[in-house]
Amino acid sequence: MWLINSSIGRKVVMSVTGLALILFLTFHCAMNIVAIFSGNAYNMICELLGANWYAVVATMGLAALALIHIVFAFILTAQNRKARGENRYDVATTVNQHGILDVAEGWASSNMLVLGLIILCGLLLHLYHFWSKMMLAEIVGTTAGHLPTDGFAFIIDTFANPVNVVIYIIWICAIWFHLAHGFWSALHTLGASGKIWQKRIQWIGLCYVSLLLLGFLVVVLAFAFKCAPSLYCYAGGC
Repeated sequence: MWLINSSIGRKVVMSVTGLALILFLTFHCAMNIVAIFSGNAYNMICELLGANWYAVVATMGLAALALIHIVFAFILTAQNRKARGENRYDVATTVNQHGILDVAEGWASSNMLVLGLIILCGLLLHLYHFWSKMMLAEIVGTTAGHLPTDGFAFIIDTFANPVNVVIYIIWICAIWFHLAHGFWSALHTLGASGKIWQKRIQWIGLCYVSLLLLGFLVVVLAFAFKCAPSLYCYAGGC
């Protein structure tokens, strides 16, 4: 099958799965921002999702997308290293004409594997902090200090620890660099290119992922510094 056996096919798979994961991140970010303003509303969402069959099916699908994306990323990286041979350590010396866009693009494209490994480690930690104590705990019938649907309490506990705050900030930065290159690269692979539109797509992608990751960062900092409005009215009907 050409999607698996050809280089172009693998890039298409990477692009489609990557864009699907970005859509999930968008939903996840919107959900997290709710927690800033209302702990009760956030827990209503957690209860709506929880361990319901549709949430479990969606989680399995999401896990499959992530696994496919990771596997194909390693395959393409190994393929590119083999193709470059002794030149794989060469560094491009292009003139920077577009400021932060070229800095993000150049650094991210040269370090996608490292960024991917950081993101994977952060993902495993995130699954431990939240998924294992919420959906998994609800499925197996255990608790981890709070009800499995009390996601707001788990957010408070997680970001009360300064070490977790630093780790999550590093994780968010790694995701930003990864997406700064990956977002437009996926669109380019799927045919959105051209002299006029390439830079526009790059800038649109950069703005989108910057706002997206800023949303995650705001949530982390709001709870780390205890300045989220929801903290002052949680369980009080807000």
